[in-house]
Amino acid sequence: MKLGYQTNTWGGVVGHPAGVTSIKDLYYLANGSTEEALKDIAEAGYEGFEIFDGNLMQYKSNKEEFKELLKKYKLTLIGVYTGGNFIYPDVLQEELAKIEEVAAFAAELGARHLVIGGGAVRSGGILESDYENLGKALDQVKEIAEKHGLIPTYHPHLGTTVEAPDQLDKLMPLTTIGLCPDTAHIEAGGGDPVEVVRKYADRIKYIHFKDYADGEFLPLGKGHQKFDEMLHLLNEAGYDDWITVELDSYDVPKQGAEISRSFLSSFEK
Repeated sequence: MKLGYQTNTWGGVVGHPAGVTSIKDLYYLANGSTEEALKDIAEAGYEGFEIFDGNLMQYKSNKEEFKELLKKYKLTLIGVYTGGNFIYPDVLQEELAKIEEVAAFAAELGARHLVIGGGAVRSGGILESDYENLGKALDQVKEIAEKHGLIPTYHPHLGTTVEAPDQLDKLMPLTTIGLCPDTAHIEAGGGDPVEVVRKYADRIKYIHFKDYADGEFLPLGKGHQKFDEMLHLLNEAGYDDWITVELDSYDVPKQGAEISRSFLSSFEK
């Protein structure tokens, strides 16, 4: 297994304030120190990391600093997480332009994966046409990612068009993009992550592990997710890529990373 960790635990998920009025700045952002995150991730025993688009783009004018961090902590940039509304035609091209800039910069820095979240939920609820629009937009994102040599995947997420199992089943036939399940978000949305991995094994190009119990996201081994079964199914499908642990928040981020790394060590024996 190649094991990575998401930097969003350090500072928690916020967002770029300029995104309120400017789509080109509509980034995900963790409100913490990227260098502290990378130091802790390396010391916890991971080989790579995933980062939000907003935190990556903070280095746009100083990419050498970012490259020095990779060398200093001997970490691989696995991928970048980005996204958009995707269902509003009037702003779609602006969203895609933002994603293209992110993809180009991530590829320049050696990333492998482009992870996509999103699909806005309207104030009046989801329209059936939203799934079609989301699927078409994701196919355009796929083209952008592949142009830059990245592997594109869609990440179902609470609060988006695709959080429940039936919503994922509606979307998947409408797009050719790969799938990046977040195991805890799948369960929180009412699904069974083992069954999602089983059903879509041939579409899974990347995966996020996160534990879950009693409505809380937890370090691995602290909830009731069946990671042994998921790993078995991934192995059966010939999966040979990164497994990235993600934990949206934890009181002591490094400690959360260490707990999950210790849990995963049992599968390496």
